[in-house]
Amino acid sequence: MKTMKLFLTGAAVLVMSATLVAQPKPWVVPANFKSMKNPVATGDASNKAGLAVYTKNCASCHGKAGLGDGVKARALKEFPGDFSKADFQGQSDGDHFYKTKTGRGEMPKYEGKLADNDIWNVVNYMRTLKN
Repeated sequence: MKTMKLFLTGAAVLVMSATLVAQPKPWVVPANFKSMKNPVATGDASNKAGLAVYTKNCASCHGKAGLGDGVKARALKEFPGDFSKADFQGQSDGDHFYKTKTGRGEMPKYEGKLADNDIWNVVNYMRTLKN
């Protein structure tokens, strides 16, 4: 009986440790970005432009529908995120702009690769991926 308790305790610790390791670290966004307003008006033109940029630069990891299931996602150490979820959609446009522009870890930095207006169009497009 004592052996079984030790085994179960060890298994529980292992599962909890694996869960903690798999969780991505919080992504701190500076206040000046967090409060940024998107200068690109939402609408069909922005969504179309955003879709084009997203398809070329983002879909391979984030997936066509933004579910984090792109063809490259399996090779990533961290889940790239699900854009349809409330926690993603609840972030500000400035949060998404900052994260796309600066990158972190496996998320590439798009500063110098994409114009700011292209990033804002992608932000507008990602808003269409909610459930």
